[in-house]
Amino acid sequence: MSEQENQQLRSIFIVEDDPIVAGYLANIVNSDEALALAGRAENIADAGAMDFAGVDLVLLDIGLPDGSGVDLVEGIKQSGDTKVLMITSFGDRESVLMAIEAGADGYLLKDDLAEAVQRGIHVTLEGGSPISPSTATHLLDRVRRNDEQFAVEPEDSMFTSREIEALQLFAKGASYKETADAMGISHKTIGNHVKSIYRKLAVNSRSEAVYEAIKTGQLKI
Repeated sequence: MSEQENQQLRSIFIVEDDPIVAGYLANIVNSDEALALAGRAENIADAGAMDFAGVDLVLLDIGLPDGSGVDLVEGIKQSGDTKVLMITSFGDRESVLMAIEAGADGYLLKDDLAEAVQRGIHVTLEGGSPISPSTATHLLDRVRRNDEQFAVEPEDSMFTSREIEALQLFAKGASYKETADAMGISHKTIGNHVKSIYRKLAVNSRSEAVYEAIKTGQLKI
């Protein structure tokens, strides 16, 4: 591989204490010609001492031996343009909410297929917010139970029907391209929809958009 090609690889760092799972994730990264493994850490102490500047994406577990991986999200995000994709066995509502509110760019479960994890990595790198369907359901249940005061009637929706359709696909982890293809529109058009959604919700990522849309009753999953 030439030096120029090597520079184009997207660097991935893994924070995972289970050596089997860490090896599994490393294999996914190493088997992808567009990705490069930047390093690994097994706990919060080691990961917290890392400088993630220049790292494109961190695959982050929640259940680490010395605490919750969610506590690392803010520090990682402050290092620059590094994105955070949670890869965890915790699919409960509280964990999902905490991770998204901390700034995680996506949330996948360890029992998702390798293909889904690999796709989730690329979706996140492209600016998307992949979320496992089961965790999106938990999020909706939590919001319905605790934030009913934010609910609005369908006719009061701030979104167009096409924006709602896009949000529903984003909640399922679809990328920009997959969403555009599913809706039968161009990439430029989906980009316009995304800009409109972000502006209306005052957010900057798809995970935030999905969360806020569900929380305010604008999105039903």
